[in-house]
Amino acid sequence: MFRRVALLVLRKDVAIEVKSLEVVSTTLFFAVSCVLVFAFALVRDGSVVVDAAAGILWIAIAFSGTLALGRTFERERYAETLRALLLAPAPRAAIYVGKLLGIVLLLGVAELMLVPLVSLLFSTPFFARPLLFVGLLLTGTVGFAAVGTLFAAMLVRSRTRDIMLPILLYPITVPVIIAGVRGTAALLAETPDEPAALMWIALLASFDVVFVTLALWTFEPLMTE
Repeated sequence: MFRRVALLVLRKDVAIEVKSLEVVSTTLFFAVSCVLVFAFALVRDGSVVVDAAAGILWIAIAFSGTLALGRTFERERYAETLRALLLAPAPRAAIYVGKLLGIVLLLGVAELMLVPLVSLLFSTPFFARPLLFVGLLLTGTVGFAAVGTLFAAMLVRSRTRDIMLPILLYPITVPVIIAGVRGTAALLAETPDEPAALMWIALLASFDVVFVTLALWTFEPLMTE
């Protein structure tokens, strides 16, 4: 029952997005614009500030993820979809997991465009250690989305949701972003530091476990309030 509900929620979100492309298009436009601005500001005569690419990639992921969270739950508010889901005889934790999977999938689509773009503009070999790099992206994205999905759902009925979401989200997810930046920078060093990258991946995985567990535990009481 739990898995079925989570997959049905994910299927609903994917079907709506495939038809409208509303959130994907706005998220990609914002993310690409963010990267281009940094590229024009930081690239001089083909030289790039050390570790700039790692920081810019994760900043673009965080900013575009915040936009995606806001737009996704704004759509749910207008259609009263979230209220209907909460009234359904289904585990509320499964609803959270379904929404989380949808956000992770959406950010994954954005990252498919962001990573090659940053690699091209900043001459950065992201794919020199592809497995470690994908591990960093996956664990970092899940950690960011786990907290963001909880807060976006909690604030969906608030008039100040656009202001409150970043205020609540960024202080908690700063460790995730820092770990992602440092792990990516370790892979981009002249001599890739694989043990350091593995350490940051393990730390991100620990964040994921803690954030997802706390979100599953608090989602129902927060939504009831």
